[in-house]
Amino acid sequence: MIDLNDLRVFERVAATSSFSAAGRVLGLPKSTVSRNIARLEQQLGARLFQRTTRAVILTAAGDALRTRCVELMSRIDETVTYVESLAGEPRGLLRVSAGIGFGINVLSRHLPAFLARFPHVDVALDLTSRDLDLVAERVDVAIRMGPLPDSALVATRLGSVRRCLAAAPGYLSRHGTPLTPADLSTHECIEMPRGDGRTRTWHFYRGGEMATVDVHNRVSVNDALTIHQLVRNGAGLGVLSTYLCADDFAEGRLVPLLTDWDIAPVEVNLLFPSKRELSQTVRSFVDFMREVSVPNEHWQGGIVATG
Repeated sequence: MIDLNDLRVFERVAATSSFSAAGRVLGLPKSTVSRNIARLEQQLGARLFQRTTRAVILTAAGDALRTRCVELMSRIDETVTYVESLAGEPRGLLRVSAGIGFGINVLSRHLPAFLARFPHVDVALDLTSRDLDLVAERVDVAIRMGPLPDSALVATRLGSVRRCLAAAPGYLSRHGTPLTPADLSTHECIEMPRGDGRTRTWHFYRGGEMATVDVHNRVSVNDALTIHQLVRNGAGLGVLSTYLCADDFAEGRLVPLLTDWDIAPVEVNLLFPSKRELSQTVRSFVDFMREVSVPNEHWQGGIVATG
C-alpha cells in the first residue's frame, strides 16, 4: 500500500524541484526525503524524477502522478482542516492570495483586527498580479479585482471599488486639462495592458448618457500601484481606484478630472478552489471581509453571492 506521507513528500519535491527545498518545507532531512521518494518509486515500479547536478526534473510518470497528487493532497488538507474546525474556534494556517495594491491598501489595514479576533489562525498572504492555480498552490481563498476568468472556481462577490480619472498638476500644466471625454483622445494615458497595448476604449457615464473615447496608452503596465505612481509623477492620465488617490487629492498631488462623469467600478470577488464545504477558518475570513466591506466613498455594492 502506498504511504500517504511518501505522496506528500513527492508533491513537495515536484513543487520545489529540489529534495533539499522540499525537506526544509516539510521539516525533514534530505536523506529522509530521498528514502521516501526511492520507496515510492519502488512501489510504483516507475522512476518519478530525473536527477542532475543542477535540477530535479519530473519524468512522464512523475508528471502524471503530480497532476493527480496535487488534488489529492489538497482534499486531504482541506478535510483535516474542516474536521479540526468542527471541534472549536477557527485555527490553523489560512492561505490568502490578493493583488498587491489590495493587499497593501486594504488587507494590511484590516488583517490586524482579524488576527486579534482569531488568535489561533495564522495567515500566509501571497500578493501577486499573476493568475494562480488555487489547487496546485494550496490557496484557500483568493481576492481578485476585475472580470473573472472562465474556470471551475467558486466566486462570491465582495463588492465594487469606485474609480476616477486623475492627473498630476505638472502633467496638466504641460498638456492642458481635458473638459470632456472626447478631449482624452489627444492625451497620453496609462493603463493595464490589453490587446496590442496601444489603443484602448474608455467609457464614461452620466445619467442615461454614455461617452466612449479611444485613448492612446503611452504606457501600459500590469500593476495598479505602478500606474498610480506613474500618474502621480506626471507620466500621463490614469483611471485609478479612489482608495489609492484620496490622500493625493486632499494634498494636491493629483487632480480629479471629468468629475461630472462616472466610470464603471471594478468588481471584487472572493474565489475558492472548489464547491466543497468551507472550513470554519476560511468561513471566518469570508465573514470578516464581508463585515469590513461596508459601502463608503470608495466602496459600493455590498455582498451578493454568485456561486
